[in-house]
Amino acid sequence: MNSFDRILLWLPQLLSGAKLTIIITILSVTIGLLLSVFLALGKMSKITVINKVCSAYIFFFRGTPLLMQIYFIYFGLPQFNPKLTIQSAFVAAMIAYTLNTAAYLAENIRAGIQSIDKGQYEASKALGMTYAQTMRLIIIPQTIRRLIPPVGNEFIMVLKDVSLVAIIGLSDLTKVTRAISSSSATALVYIPAMIIYLIITAFFSFVFNKMEKKYSVYE
Repeated sequence: MNSFDRILLWLPQLLSGAKLTIIITILSVTIGLLLSVFLALGKMSKITVINKVCSAYIFFFRGTPLLMQIYFIYFGLPQFNPKLTIQSAFVAAMIAYTLNTAAYLAENIRAGIQSIDKGQYEASKALGMTYAQTMRLIIIPQTIRRLIPPVGNEFIMVLKDVSLVAIIGLSDLTKVTRAISSSSATALVYIPAMIIYLIITAFFSFVFNKMEKKYSVYE
């Protein structure tokens, strides 16, 4: 069997692993982005308790390795209470990546919100708008364009970091590649695997670049 035939034989397994990689990335970044908005607003809050809790959350998840967070959520939580056991490795991975992504994006969102001219806050108050209305209708929409680049960067980072899910038994693209390499005693499989990663990265980079150009019209 020549090299090309081998690659064709491996391709279905590699694409299956790539599918899991993409699913975890899209879901964790999407949910993490929603959570990060509340974390950013919480860290900016003048209510001390909320500010401290959100700040501590962001500090913890940004200051500890993602690998340890995955280990802790899947293996560590049951040690505290059996009811905290997460049976599904996929769910455990999703929780870890979502919480980690939210912490990183929260800082980007906070910076984006604080970059908006303070005069707009004052104008909103003059119009009788509440803080929530100001954020939802005035401030948050204006930060969207500024957030696209950092969200895109975080997406690509998560895409590559998903390879860590192998430690809890999930067969992402990296784990499938290693398994094929071990069973076939060849490193040739890493070539199509890297090409698949490059294609995925290029595609989503293109999508984020298009979004950035679209919203830059309103800057």
